Amino acid sequence: MFGDVGHGIIMAAFAFLMILFEKRLQYSKNEMVQNLYKGRYIIFLMGVFSIFTGFIYNEFFAIPLDIFGSRWKYTSESNMACGIDNCDVPSEVLPPLHPYPLGFDPIWKGSQNSLLFFNSYKMKFSIVIGVSQMVLGICLSCVNAKFFREPIDIWYVFVPQMIFMNSIFGYLVFLILFKWLKNWNSEACMSDPTCEPPDLKAILIGMFMSPGNVPPKLKLYDGQAFVQVLLLLAALVAIPWMLLPKPFLLKARFERTKYQIVKNNSDLETPASDVDSHHHVGCFSSSGSIPIAHCSEVREYLNLPSILLGFQGPFNFGDTMVNQMIHTIEFVLGAVSNTASYLRLWALSLAHAELSDVFLEKLLYTSIETGSPVGIVIGFSMWLCATIGVLMLMESLSAFLHALRLHWVEFQNKFYNLHGTGRKFAPFDFAELRQAETES
Repeated sequence: MFGDVGHGIIMAAFAFLMILFEKRLQYSKNEMVQNLYKGRYIIFLMGVFSIFTGFIYNEFFAIPLDIFGSRWKYTSESNMACGIDNCDVPSEVLPPLHPYPLGFDPIWKGSQNSLLFFNSYKMKFSIVIGVSQMVLGICLSCVNAKFFREPIDIWYVFVPQMIFMNSIFGYLVFLILFKWLKNWNSEACMSDPTCEPPDLKAILIGMFMSPGNVPPKLKLYDGQAFVQVLLLLAALVAIPWMLLPKPFLLKARFERTKYQIVKNNSDLETPASDVDSHHHVGCFSSSGSIPIAHCSEVREYLNLPSILLGFQGPFNFGDTMVNQMIHTIEFVLGAVSNTASYLRLWALSLAHAELSDVFLEKLLYTSIETGSPVGIVIGFSMWLCATIGVLMLMESLSAFLHALRLHWVEFQNKFYNLHGTGRKFAPFDFAELRQAETES
């Protein structure tokens, strides 16, 4: 979601009113009202988080908030600002010793390099949020595996996926946080000519292209080369760990248990033709196929995957191997593409901030500069319409759709449908809708 305290207050207030009068709106026949009513809590949370990120970006209707007072000041001795408590030599342009306590200092909004500064932060912040959410999704796959009592999926899916994701992109998040937290203006750093903020992209590329070799300008901490080689090896080991063990373990489990269904349950008779490594182990009684519920009981007793009992399809080692290969390739490539996909958060925030600035400067500030009461009223009306129509409606819908896509694809594909066959997509059909209304 975008970050602006004023816009977030409008959205949260609107959703709060819908929650307050939800009993009246529940029976509304207006389609638009019904859609807003169904999403009232989501809209409220969007507004709340917009207020939170607005305080981080320190923006109120695109105007910087100077709540605690800026920690920078300009002097006649330099074109660059210096910290108010660290400005003995203004030409050195030293930062304040005690920075702004919450969010960005308001002076950044009017600086010449504000766009570069905000872009750098928002891009890194998007990656931190994205990797954190994807790691959470992988952790949920472990919860699923425990629920379905599948230790194979814990040790040969969850563990290698966590190793691969954190060896590369978890390490990138560590580099981002380390770079933020390190004091680049300390005496030790100022006395070292090689101590300067490195390019994190160059570090990550060099980790693959020249393992074990870290140029002085890309060094963040001692032992960095060894750590990066170790993480690279862990990521490489995790790929065959995801690919090979699970299919062979499932085959071994199948071979070990294909005759136990008959042996351990006197009510079941398995035709010899069906007991084959290339066919399913059917759940049969003397009168034929037994209900699926009974198959589930046998599965629970023997700790068999559902696919081995026949009612979800035959077990075939070749198909299982190909399926695991597809999942492995999808995860490895998706780890890269999904992380890049979270950069849309940066783009959305940038677009919202730039539009807010344009509307504020071109519509409101320009009309105020005219000094005409009529012009001010017209300019304010146009600014208000643009804020509500473009920023609060169109931009909010865009942010909602992008956030929904990130949850549906990048987040949920880490854990959803790991132990099932899924559900066939049914597109929206007006004919079926009219038929249902006619029948009702």
